[in-house]
Amino acid sequence: MFQAGQKVRIVACEDDPRAVGRTGRIVDEVPPGPLTGGRWTVAGIGVFIGPVLAHAHELQPL
Repeated sequence: MFQAGQKVRIVACEDDPRAVGRTGRIVDEVPPGPLTGGRWTVAGIGVFIGPVLAHAHELQPL
């Protein structure tokens, strides 16, 4: 379970493979639901990479 603002490392990402190995922060205030397919929104990854959606198993807390 993640919290809004928490820093995470992206270890895999179906949404955008360029995000793998980078760090970002969780945007969601509540656990993800059906609208995002159960994926967390991660932002602040890089200048040329927008927010991505990632499953919990694709993220590692820092």
